[in-house]
Amino acid sequence: MRIEIIPFNEAYSKDFYKLNIEWLKTYFYVEPFDEEVLSNPEKHIIHKGGFIFFVLLNKQVIGTVAMMPMLEKGSFELTKMAVSPEFRGLKIGQKLMHHCLDYAKENQFKRLVLYSSRKLENAIYIYKKHGFFEVPVEADCHYKRCDIKMEYPL
Repeated sequence: MRIEIIPFNEAYSKDFYKLNIEWLKTYFYVEPFDEEVLSNPEKHIIHKGGFIFFVLLNKQVIGTVAMMPMLEKGSFELTKMAVSPEFRGLKIGQKLMHHCLDYAKENQFKRLVLYSSRKLENAIYIYKKHGFFEVPVEADCHYKRCDIKMEYPL
């Protein structure tokens, strides 16, 4: 299986939405903040200085991830990581994680932050395996499902 990880392409915006809506509906529900960001990723991520990557297999999108800029310069939220259900278990998420960490280092980011839920045990395992560590969650976190915040200093 030969996959390719590419930067944002507007042609794949619907895939970004579809892949993320699938996991949100499977494990939680779609919050208004999710709907807003997923419906217009260029406005909320790309045009604000963020990044979106897609995993392609034979020109089909099978995974995606975003890095949204945070208020603190050089800090980015690692977010909206999703893999198509039929391709889970093939380490696609780990390849996306490696890609993001390499990209962050190459571009001299200060840190990556992520918000998650302990319910997503496999995701938490991957984050810890790659060096993320737990930090306190803000009281005003923009995700209701969030019960864990993790950080990766660069």
